[in-house]
Amino acid sequence: MKYPCLVVDHDDTVVNSTATVHYPCFVQYVKEFFPGYSCTLEEYFIKNFDPGVVAFFRDDVGLSEAQMKHEQAYWNEYVQDHVPRAYEGMREILWEQKNRGGKLCVISHSYGKNILRDYRENDLPEPDMVYGWECPPERRKPDPWALKEIMRKTGLGPDALLMLDDLKPGYDMAHACGVRFAAAGWANDIPEIEGFMRENCDLYFKTVPELRAYLFD
Repeated sequence: MKYPCLVVDHDDTVVNSTATVHYPCFVQYVKEFFPGYSCTLEEYFIKNFDPGVVAFFRDDVGLSEAQMKHEQAYWNEYVQDHVPRAYEGMREILWEQKNRGGKLCVISHSYGKNILRDYRENDLPEPDMVYGWECPPERRKPDPWALKEIMRKTGLGPDALLMLDDLKPGYDMAHACGVRFAAAGWANDIPEIEGFMRENCDLYFKTVPELRAYLFD
């Protein structure tokens, strides 16, 4: 086991959720409340990559603070009836990490309760810690607070952790903490995202089997 603690993002890293849940919800929302706005799935991926979901909704879509809260409630209601599926092979990786005595933690922009539901529905091992959207805004990813909390609670240093994420905010968080970062490249084939991740990240994995081979073989 190369890393005693594996820190994973949730959406588009462990589960295939943007294409099957979040983007369809977004399309439905803007059609109902912002009919003059539209974007493709590829554009949605890119804008979530950089500048990130909050800046995207505020500056690009044009949501006010009140509308952001309304969209958040709308999205949260939508995801209760739409469970994303784990990527093939991810279940085996997470169980092997746990079965070998390693820690498994999640840092995500989804709510912790929804993350735990997705883990149960996909027969994934229960994470040791989850830091989701319920964290105060100033402590959400890319702020390094959650990653520092994991190190504090486990007593592990940066070299003992690997952070796995598909988006730039995860990279920014890991970089700020001196934690090695692995890019999950299996959610999309967008050159702009893949190019940045390959150039800047410590590790890049295009497929789930590549990740498993690196971690355990």
